[in-house]
Amino acid sequence: MDYLRLCDSDYRFMLIVWEHAPVNSGELVKLCNEILGWKKSTTYTTIKKLCEKGYIRNEKATVSVLVEKERVQTNESEYFVKRTFGGSLPQFLTAFLGGKKISAKEAERIKELIDQHCEE
Repeated sequence: MDYLRLCDSDYRFMLIVWEHAPVNSGELVKLCNEILGWKKSTTYTTIKKLCEKGYIRNEKATVSVLVEKERVQTNESEYFVKRTFGGSLPQFLTAFLGGKKISAKEAERIKELIDQHCEE
């Protein structure tokens, strides 16, 4: 199932859920107030909306995750590269690095990742 992209406020909310889930909805209201400055009604509206979209579940006042953070990050990253760089990973890396230097260790890790994902 492909999930819709999250707007910035929903993503910030999900970061809190991913970090604390399973979490009591009352506690989530407190966390959202402290971290995001949200009112109780905003948090409950967002809980309802993201339940309807299938990202989270709210049963017996406990909010749990249905879509893992990594899945959302993958979808967001793919969308960004596709929209901004026409799907070209080399163009993305060129823009991302933008003349910055990376350590030999970082370069080696990137090479390992590329090798793991190369088509045979």
